[in-house]
Amino acid sequence: MERISTRLRALPPYLFAEIDRRRKELTAAGKDIINLGVGDPDLPTPERIVEAMRRAVGNPEFHRYPLGAGSRSFRQAIASYYRRAYGISLDPEEEICVLIGSKEGIAHAPMAFLDPGEVALVPEPGYPVYGIGTMLAGGTPFYLPLEEDRAFLPDIDAVPGDVVSRARMLFLNYPNNPTAAFAPAEFLVHAISFCERHGIVLVYDAAYSDIWFEKEPVRFLSLPGAKEVGIEFHSLSKTCNMTGWRIGWVCGNRHLVSALARLKENIDSGTFEAIQEAGVEALNNRPQEEAAAQRETYRRRRDMLAGGLRKIGWQFTLPEGTFYLWVRVPGVSSMEAVRMLLDETQIVATPGIGFGPSGDGYIRFSLTSPDHRIAEAVARMEARWARR
Repeated sequence: MERISTRLRALPPYLFAEIDRRRKELTAAGKDIINLGVGDPDLPTPERIVEAMRRAVGNPEFHRYPLGAGSRSFRQAIASYYRRAYGISLDPEEEICVLIGSKEGIAHAPMAFLDPGEVALVPEPGYPVYGIGTMLAGGTPFYLPLEEDRAFLPDIDAVPGDVVSRARMLFLNYPNNPTAAFAPAEFLVHAISFCERHGIVLVYDAAYSDIWFEKEPVRFLSLPGAKEVGIEFHSLSKTCNMTGWRIGWVCGNRHLVSALARLKENIDSGTFEAIQEAGVEALNNRPQEEAAAQRETYRRRRDMLAGGLRKIGWQFTLPEGTFYLWVRVPGVSSMEAVRMLLDETQIVATPGIGFGPSGDGYIRFSLTSPDHRIAEAVARMEARWARR
């Protein structure tokens, strides 16, 4: 029997399938593939966190259902981290809910805040889960182009009035994936005011906020009115190289946090408490030099790759954070550029069109491969395309 829902059939196709098929063919033929496509840190989880997990996993108290909004100790660690690192005050009892990774919470948020037919304002190019979560909840995504001449900030004032009247959510993500753009305080203050005027929930994805170079990004929850209209999603995936651990949180407006926690109570049974104990170690005892070393690694890789891309004449804005470079490849589509890279240099990048129509003509490089592999990628591209 082949029976799937209309909702699932409506999801967009997997645009990377062709690239993945070609990568596998080249690998099978013995080619040395350098993968600069996936946004998954190659840096290991710090040993202090791994050791905390080893200790916790042997505790039989943590072998039972981890019900509720998360362990008190982890929510207190999150609140302490926000106060210490960002100067933001959070009530660990009512303004924080632990998630099975921030992706899970973001995907479920439209189910908590949208009724069928209502609208979520979704930036594109952007993390596909914003639109997919909206569609799975029976909502309608209205896409907001992120264009280079606007510094990859959406023009929320250009949204038609009839769309605004049906909008119940606005997704924002800065530092941004895939463009690596930062949002200035004045834009975020304007977005907060926009959401307050129109009764819209502002959903802020801060997954990359701890990866910055020359200057720190603006912290959404530090701005006036942010907690009146919004919630922030964060995780340990990028902050502490814990993508596979699947642990994150939502914080901010207590009523919105409570609504998402209530939804989750009916869907899952929480995050394994041993992982939450490892999260306590991750946040409470993170040395400044550990965070600085992580940022320096990505900054060094950024500069290495940027130098090579300049030599071949490809255009980009040097990112101030994240571990991505968003690169315009003139004269060809995203898919054509990625095919060319793979076939001629055996380098995998991500086609911008996979993040939305405004991403066509761009490709995303990830800095999550070791330095020597990025150096090799640069050498291959220079050998093929450097200006003579």
